[in-house]
Parts: sequence; structure tokens; C-alpha cells
Amino acid sequence: MDIIKSIASIPLFEGLPRKYHEDLALIAVTRLFKRGQTIFSEGDEGTGFHVILSGRVKIFKLSADGKEQILHIFGPGEPIGEVSVFTGQRFPANAKALEECRTSFFPRAAFVELIKQNPYLAMNMLAILSRRLRKFTQLVEDLSLKEVPGRLAAYLLYLRERQEGSNDLRLDIAKGQLASLLGTIPETLSRMLAKMTKLGLIQIHGAHIKIVDPEGLQDLAGGEKRLPA
Repeated sequence: MDIIKSIASIPLFEGLPRKYHEDLALIAVTRLFKRGQTIFSEGDEGTGFHVILSGRVKIFKLSADGKEQILHIFGPGEPIGEVSVFTGQRFPANAKALEECRTSFFPRAAFVELIKQNPYLAMNMLAILSRRLRKFTQLVEDLSLKEVPGRLAAYLLYLRERQEGSNDLRLDIAKGQLASLLGTIPETLSRMLAKMTKLGLIQIHGAHIKIVDPEGLQDLAGGEKRLPA
């Protein structure tokens, strides 16, 4: 019963009839990962996908010289490695637990067979993943085409959306990891945060950031406003 309720609460499977949740529960495998443990590596065979039940996972790539570039940070309710289900290809990036994590793992072969029997399940997944892709496309654009202050502002607004529109944000990763995600260095990130605070855009209290001026932050993200040199 608990696993069925757990699956029913996953956004990827929300709204499906109970029969689908029961079928998914039959193939789901609960997995536990310690902090720092690798969940899968780039190039590994895509044998299935995970849905995070608790904890946080970073998705990243490594350059030829070993430099890490964080692509995403995912938390409870979010799937990782799901592309392998539809493409049958190897994992395109690495996944590592940022803290102790619990996931539901859905083996590809069993999941594909379930989709063949219940096409509505595939349609539901595709609709949700399409919405997710649109958000990520916008985020990638924000993080690649903007200057560092704009990237930071865009990320804080993205975090605000993820945290149900609250202006009181909790940074769920270390500032060094956030700098990597934004394609900068910790020192530059600290300077940008200090300038935003001085302008009255945000307030910082340890790992918590309060958005004081959402409109001003939006202007910074959109390029209408710039931080002083």
C-alpha cells in the first residue's frame, strides 16, 4: 500500500488511474544511495530510470581534464535517467547523490512492456516530460546566453518557481556547486550576491535568500537592468 501511495504522489504519474499505480508498484525497486555515491555514470547502459523519493542528486559532466560542470540539481519527485527508457541509449551524463537518497528504480525492459500494454501511461509521461523540457530549455538559455548577474537572477527566479512561488528561498546546494552550475567561480558569485544585496534585490541569511524585489530581479534576468561595476 505504501509503495502505491508513494508512486501516486510522483508528479510523473499523478492523475493516472489506480490500476496504473498498482502496475508500476510491481516493477518498482527501491534503492538507497549514500552521500557522494554514484547513481550512474556517463556511458553506462541505460537499464532504467529513477524517481527521487528523498534527498538530492546532481547531474554533471566531466571535461577531458576532469573539470566538473553541473547541469542540474534534482530533488524529491523528479525523474533522472528517463531518456534511456525512450531511446535505449546510454546515459549521457553522470548522476551522484548530494546527500543520502532514496529512489524508485524502474527497469527499462519492464517499463517498456508496461507502456505497450497501457499506451495512456506513455502519453501521460510524454506530456509531463514535455513541460519539463520547456522549462529546462529556458533555464539552459538563461544560464548560457546571459552574463553572470543575469544567470544568477534567472536561477533565483527558477528556484522561486520550484519552491512554490515563495520569496524565501533555501539554497539546496553549496555556493561552490551553484557557481559551477552558473559557469563561474565562487568569488565572482559572492561578489554578485553582495551587489544584489546592496541594491535591495535580495537579503541573505546563511543558506537562505529572501527575494525583496522580484520585479528588479526579473529586470536583471532579462537584461533591462545591470549591476554596477
